[in-house]
Amino acid sequence: MEVYTRSKFFSFKNIGVILMLVATSAQAQYSDIFQNYKEKYPEASFVRLNQESNLFITIKNGNIDIVEKNVEENLYLNESATQGSKQSLNFSSFFELEEIEASSFNYEDRKYREEKVSVFTEKDEMGESFYDDTKSVNFVYSNLKKGSRSQLKYSQKIKNPRFLTPFYFGNFSPIAQNKFSITADASVNLKFKQFNTEGMDIVFTKEEKRGKITYTWKLKDVKAFDYESQASTYKNILPHLVPIIASYEVNGNTVPVLNETKDLYNWYYSLVKDVNQEPADPELIALTRSLTDGLDSDLEKVKAIYYWTQRNIKYIAFEYALGGFIPREANQVFKKKYGDCKDNSSILFKMLEIAGLKGNLTWIGTRDIPYSYEEVPTPMVDNHMILSYFDGADIYYLDATGRNIPITYPSSFIQGKEALIALDDSNYRIAKVPIIPAEMNSVKDKTQLKFEGKQLVGVTEVEISGYNKIDYIYALGNLNTKNERDIFYNEIFQKGNNKFIAQNISETNKDDYDKNIIVTYNFTIGDYFKQFGDQIFLNLNLNKYVSQYRTDPNRKRDIEVDFKNYYTFETELQIPEGYSVAYLPESQIFEIDYIKATISYSQIDGKIQYKHTVICDFLNLNLEQQKEVNELITKVEKAYKEVVTFTKKA
Repeated sequence: MEVYTRSKFFSFKNIGVILMLVATSAQAQYSDIFQNYKEKYPEASFVRLNQESNLFITIKNGNIDIVEKNVEENLYLNESATQGSKQSLNFSSFFELEEIEASSFNYEDRKYREEKVSVFTEKDEMGESFYDDTKSVNFVYSNLKKGSRSQLKYSQKIKNPRFLTPFYFGNFSPIAQNKFSITADASVNLKFKQFNTEGMDIVFTKEEKRGKITYTWKLKDVKAFDYESQASTYKNILPHLVPIIASYEVNGNTVPVLNETKDLYNWYYSLVKDVNQEPADPELIALTRSLTDGLDSDLEKVKAIYYWTQRNIKYIAFEYALGGFIPREANQVFKKKYGDCKDNSSILFKMLEIAGLKGNLTWIGTRDIPYSYEEVPTPMVDNHMILSYFDGADIYYLDATGRNIPITYPSSFIQGKEALIALDDSNYRIAKVPIIPAEMNSVKDKTQLKFEGKQLVGVTEVEISGYNKIDYIYALGNLNTKNERDIFYNEIFQKGNNKFIAQNISETNKDDYDKNIIVTYNFTIGDYFKQFGDQIFLNLNLNKYVSQYRTDPNRKRDIEVDFKNYYTFETELQIPEGYSVAYLPESQIFEIDYIKATISYSQIDGKIQYKHTVICDFLNLNLEQQKEVNELITKVEKAYKEVVTFTKKA
């Protein structure tokens, strides 16, 4: 095979296209192995025949040397094989790609013929980042088609012992054979954490020979895992193993790496301890004082600085080597007016210090990382930095990468997560971020409604709070034209049917972080109520919000939402002149532990008072809970069909 190495750079050759005659017999077209796996996995687009990763950990000159060698072999089971032709491997200053071999194999004349990949192209991977040091090697498997196979072999040097990566025994395609092994010097102390492997027949062996220990895990015939929308992170689904280098010995001395959270904290702190040692920029000092002068409490000062940072420091993710872990100087962030999460925390820290207040740098993982610091005390456990502020017994979690986040709310994607809070050079605190109650993320809709000809005409005031407000303002910020805004308003506020038209929209408190946004608008709804002779039939359930939480009864996974929710819809309807109420539905309450809905009707002073509430008190629902929620929704949807009947007076 043609081999790509860092010393031998890319070989550029023209890949010839060879047209092959199609075999006349279906059995001659495909190999026995193809027929076997096509029958075994008829719905799969490909099967991974072999997935192998071997780590070699040695002590050289008092330092750890780590090389990882990988093999991936795929068999393509349908015409989508061409979509797998383009492949790439990423590497960076932490993961140095050393060599690649790649080939495709097509079945011809009853045997597989190899076509070697000879062109490898290296490029920078910018992605969504402003800049980082990630690069990729890109290549194309030649002539992949149904029945083809591909083989990829590559090795990389892991340059930091804290960055061992998980091995996944399963994926969203079937895997015929898994093998993961670590061969390490006996002086290397390793720990292993397994996740989602219950009931799996993983064969583990440990062998010691000539001062080295080899740990091996093997697993065969793993079926594909299903992808489902709104599922929690794949790390909660796919079976995997996390290897950790706890420590190693050199000349009789133990060198800690990541045996416990304290080791991770010591490394993190070593990276941030020298940040912001230079004097603050005079302009930054003047700004901070202008923001805080005249404010009575320390918390009000923190709030002023926090909101200014959210509004004025643009979030741009960019990393380079350890720059992905080390905040930039506050003076630099202030001058450039942009930065990543660490940089936003850096300038917040410095501005609080100027104001005579203390912030605490804090490492935290978003909700798509399911590990605790005790389980996995490695950089895998977190991917974000914020600033914590202690106000007596209260902790405020300040994430200036967001916008419009009140100081009393953490970012929605860190709710319930552990925060690693730096106290000083040797002390830290692990605190759990609170989950915001449903009532603090409310949509409160109050509507005045009346009949006018063949239409319903009304005026609505909506009060939106918490994460709902943040999402609303974020969505508005992405709309550039009046037409886009009109579509947005008519979709988000729709009542009754698709002939709803909102007009004269006004917004109050949109730019005030601490006040709920108030939206008012007029509207009409056409062809909604029914009139037969002397009777009018009207369904006052104009907003059927609870139905959005129904899940597929055949679903196989938990479901996750961004935040808890609270909705109220109050409608006051003028009884049409010359009519009386012939039928008013009964009020009803529907309640289980995770969701509650109420619908009530009353008649007062020539008006119908209608109120509907929905309280969604969950972030995750397992399958049994989803079943209970669906049963409740079925009952509520039956109540949604109830109509008010008016009869013309004699």
